[in-house]
Amino acid sequence: MSNRMILPGATLGVLGSGQLGRMFSIAARQMGYRVHIYSPDSDSPAGQIGDVEVVAPYEDLDRVRDFARGVRVVTFEFENVPSATSAAAAEFVPVRPDGKVLHTTQHRLREKEYLSQNGFPVTPFRRVATLGQLQHAAMELGLPSILKTATFGYDGKGQQRLESREELPGAFERLYGVEGILEACVDFDREISVVAARGLDGSFEGFPVFENAHAHHILDVTVAPAGIPPTLYREAMELARGVLESLQVVGLLTVELFVTRQGGLLVNELAPRTHNSGHLTLDACPTSQFEQQLRAVCGLPLGASTLRAPAAMANLLGDIWELAGGVPNWAAALSDPAIKLHLYGKAVPRVGRKMGHLTATAATATEAAAAVRSARDRLLWPH
Repeated sequence: MSNRMILPGATLGVLGSGQLGRMFSIAARQMGYRVHIYSPDSDSPAGQIGDVEVVAPYEDLDRVRDFARGVRVVTFEFENVPSATSAAAAEFVPVRPDGKVLHTTQHRLREKEYLSQNGFPVTPFRRVATLGQLQHAAMELGLPSILKTATFGYDGKGQQRLESREELPGAFERLYGVEGILEACVDFDREISVVAARGLDGSFEGFPVFENAHAHHILDVTVAPAGIPPTLYREAMELARGVLESLQVVGLLTVELFVTRQGGLLVNELAPRTHNSGHLTLDACPTSQFEQQLRAVCGLPLGASTLRAPAAMANLLGDIWELAGGVPNWAAALSDPAIKLHLYGKAVPRVGRKMGHLTATAATATEAAAAVRSARDRLLWPH
């Protein structure tokens, strides 16, 4: 496939149509590109912004090929696209990151095995395909431990914490016949992430290390810069660089990490796309993660990723609409002029569904976090 730059005016293809695709499409259109969206969903967050929304199953490879014929490059905002879909698009145009990256990162066991075999630090793990394997793995790794489905897991989906051997048969049944992975519990101090890009020429650009707080397995608040020592900061960045170079990524990839209580780093998961923790880059960095993805997949020079100021992001889940009894109090939240609101165009709020986010910059990351939390609390004030 061609290594030439894809310049503004060209048409880009996106597999997946959620909020990440929406914000990528906004960045692309701001820079003069056209965007075609492909997913099974209509009136989607990304489809509302794209020039063309193709609604078809990922498994309809003839439709995928037709889609690819109409664009110059294909990227994705959702790693659970079937590998065959990526391969069908790649018959006609570059897919970035390529199918090898997608194949590795969309399957937890393959991902862990790849990382371990290539010298990256990961928590101990075992493959689980039978109850006997689960019982043996639990004996080797100890309990408590975490049982995960090997595929289609994000925001805590497909995960079970196991505390005793008596729970193993029921937990195995809840895998519903799919392959699993048992991971040892990590005694970690905090969770961090590095969102980074690698260009066609091998250039690397990492955003400042983000520190993430979760609630019910869903990202709740992210702050930048992370509250870690400079040596660990550099180690996290170099680890991310190593992962992108090892996989020969062209595009954007996120490395989620645990900081252990002993001050070490363990790779938790990889996401070959923009990431929820990187949303604050929209308002805190010269180049957002979405523009950086665009630059990387189009072969353009990568943009500056430094922080203009310490920043924070707070997710807005559908729970807020339910607690507010309808429309949240947007005016109250925005009474702080430092607060920025981003909504994703989703018509129906549901508990646990990501509907948008708030960001703020401040003199310190702690102050920025306090600002977005306070603004989110004000959404529940009476109108």
